[in-house]
Amino acid sequence: MKEQQIIFAEVGNLGYSLVDIEREGRGLLRVTIENPDFDRMITVEDCEKVSHQLTYTLAVENVPYERLEVSSPGLDRPVKTAAEFIRFAGVEIDLKLRVAASGRKNFRGMLQGLKSGSVDSPDAKFSLLFEASDGSPAELEFSLAEVEKARLVPVIDFKGKKS
Repeated sequence: MKEQQIIFAEVGNLGYSLVDIEREGRGLLRVTIENPDFDRMITVEDCEKVSHQLTYTLAVENVPYERLEVSSPGLDRPVKTAAEFIRFAGVEIDLKLRVAASGRKNFRGMLQGLKSGSVDSPDAKFSLLFEASDGSPAELEFSLAEVEKARLVPVIDFKGKKS
């Protein structure tokens, strides 16, 4: 779609990575960005910079919207692409499947990354280690087509850095 290409290009030109584009009710266009180095958090100034550029560009390109919202992916960041499922291997995620597997749709566990196939392949399989209902460790293999949604489990440390 033309809209996605325009937003992707503008976000990239400003030095950020595009995470997601969502259309919501009443004309809301939500754009989620992150830094390509992943270590630097997105600031309000980063969102403001992208918002100003997109406001101008979307008007010039005649992309319809009523409200524009630019934000960071947050602590519970969505995981959508094969590259993201590989990138976040070793991180705890909440996973919801489209169709139940092992008698359930919702899982929380440690993402293991790519299990079989290649990143670009539609038949690529990923793995999640989780705790079964009897408390024993279990493994779930799934493809991107089977995933309804996946999000990182937020990790919050209120103790701060030790000196």
